Parts: sequence; C-alpha cells; structure tokens
Amino acid sequence: MKIHTEKKGIRVLGIAESFKKTSICSTLAGIVMRRDLVIDGMIFGNATIEGNDATQIILSMYKSLKRNDVNCIMIDGLIISMYNIIDGKELQESTNLPVIAITFEDSEGLEGAINHHFSKDSKIKLEQYRKLGLRDKILLDTGMNLFIRYWGISLKEASTIINSFTLQGSIPEPIRIAKIAARAKIRN
Repeated sequence: MKIHTEKKGIRVLGIAESFKKTSICSTLAGIVMRRDLVIDGMIFGNATIEGNDATQIILSMYKSLKRNDVNCIMIDGLIISMYNIIDGKELQESTNLPVIAITFEDSEGLEGAINHHFSKDSKIKLEQYRKLGLRDKILLDTGMNLFIRYWGISLKEASTIINSFTLQGSIPEPIRIAKIAARAKIRN
C-alpha cells in the first residue's frame, strides 16, 4: 500500500498499554488520530501478561474498528505485557498498512532478560525477539531522538509520519493519548 505522508487527512491508529503488576492481562488502548490531531476513534483490548497473544489482539482491535481510512499503525514498543512480543511484520501483512513501532531509549537488547525471565521456555521468546530486527535511530524535528522499527514503509516516510504527529518531546500524540486512555481504563 502506498502511503501519502504529505496528505492532510492521514490517520494513524496509535496503540499503547498499561497494566498493574498484579494483573494477568494488560489493557491496550487504540486511538485513531488524524494528522490535524483530531481524535476520531478509540478501541480497547487485553493482552496476556507474559503471553503470546499481543499481535492477534491488536489485529482484532483494528478489525473491530471497521475502518478503511486508517493509513498507518503506530505502536508504543513491540515488547509489551512482560515480554508479550508483537510481530510488526505480521501486523503489516495482515492489515496491508504500514506499521511503525517506537521506543525511547537505546539498549543492548533483551536477550539476557528473556533468558532469565523464561528460563525453561526462552527459546520461543528469543526467536520472536530476534525476528523483530534492529531499530533505526531518528532525530525528530523537536530535537529528540527516537528508535523505530517499521514495515511496509520507508525510513523517510516513517520519520515524516512520526514528526507530523509529534508536537513536543519525543512522544507522538496518538501514542501519548493511547497511554492516557489505557491508564484510565485500568483505574476503573
């Protein structure tokens, strides 16, 4: 799918999560936001802590929206809910939409943490993690750095989309609002 990053009406589905350490599931919030920063959709889902269902939950959330005007999916990280790993490539192929996953800090990787946390069943988690590939560092128009993985889109297009949705700092607005919504939902 060709994405027109300069288009004024571009819409992004931003996905973020929140959970309590005592929970068995995390709450995922999805916010549909237009380029002019107007919110015109919201959806919730639940992913299993330490599970393997996050990719399918996000696909279900997207399908439940029943919208054909979403142009891109933006995710707050690919390793959520205590190592529930999201497959960005599968999301892109299943939705035919570009997928951008953001993180805020550089790291040496999570292989050691995965081995420690899943000592008996770490092989599958490590394969899922390695399949994600490397991240690219981008400099935002705000002067902040962000680390991204992306599918179905070029690095330049991903940077353009992220910059068009980032008002200040390093958090794109669809992600910022999705985080707020997910936190509010778990307080109920």
